[in-house]
Amino acid sequence: MDPQLIEKLGDELYDALKACRTLAPLSEQHPGITIDDAYSIQQRLIARRLAAGERVVGKKIGVTSQAVMSMLGVYQPDFGWLTDGMVYNEGEAIVASTLIQPKAEGEIAFVLKQTLKGPGVTAADVLAATEGVMTCFEIVDSRIRDWKIKITDTVADNASCGVFVLGDRLVDPREVDLGTCGMVLEKNGEIVATGAGAAALGHPANAVAWLANTLGQRGISLEAGEVILSGSLAAMAPVQAGDSLRVSIGGIGGCSVRFI
Repeated sequence: MDPQLIEKLGDELYDALKACRTLAPLSEQHPGITIDDAYSIQQRLIARRLAAGERVVGKKIGVTSQAVMSMLGVYQPDFGWLTDGMVYNEGEAIVASTLIQPKAEGEIAFVLKQTLKGPGVTAADVLAATEGVMTCFEIVDSRIRDWKIKITDTVADNASCGVFVLGDRLVDPREVDLGTCGMVLEKNGEIVATGAGAAALGHPANAVAWLANTLGQRGISLEAGEVILSGSLAAMAPVQAGDSLRVSIGGIGGCSVRFI
């Protein structure tokens, strides 16, 4: 794809983000778009956010669970960048109108104490490099109209990042079985989803290892101090103003968020 077109599409996604509006799927506008093109568009989108004063605080893995794959019709993982402009505190209210078509995911977040860079990173390497894990809400959002996305659409759109909320406990990953820990997601007091750590590529540390190795091919590291979101453990829950949500993960703790 022509570099000028990549820059133009990245700018269009950034403008849609700022204006809270949607675009027609890039995969429909440009049927020949490749995943490499999409990651180049993503880089332009992130560059615009950084130029506006945001800074990178971590990375995320998207589309790791079968439930999310089935909901979106996207059948391979992808990655995106987390910035400080996406961070909300535990229990803090999110103004729903600042998002476009948000959906909530319950996840396990990894806080790194050592840098990881592929190739060759294993799940054991991930656990050794992790300071602690936290329960997390990722509120995914899409600048693509009606979530009509293919893998190239979500990749270009920074893996459909919206905002995220970390829980109030940091737990040593050696103190909990991350593969079997159960997750319960409640919306307005009703259970709307359940899952387990194994939903994220068999084990959340596998997902982080995949990310380290995939980014390593592009010369990018997972840096010490970064937050890594390891992927949804169940189906996404649509949210709107007035909703209150809580996610609990066995052995790790809870996280809550509300929308106004």
